[in-house]
Amino acid sequence: MQARIGVADTGKVIEIDIDDPDTFRTTVEKAMASGEAMMWFTDSRKRTIGVPTHRLAYVEVDSEESARTVGFTP
Repeated sequence: MQARIGVADTGKVIEIDIDDPDTFRTTVEKAMASGEAMMWFTDSRKRTIGVPTHRLAYVEVDSEESARTVGFTP
């Protein structure tokens, strides 16, 4: 499953692979609520990226229902 994190005032979107969307959401929410200065992510290209929590524009988590398919269906 993938998540996309947008960085405020830039076109930067960080794509990461996640195992458990609920745990990921909880982690982000706790970091934002506690005022942590920085969140660290490892993107799908295995780069480690730090983003100041006050610069997180959005966090988008794919659901299994929204999985992309290829081809045509009737």
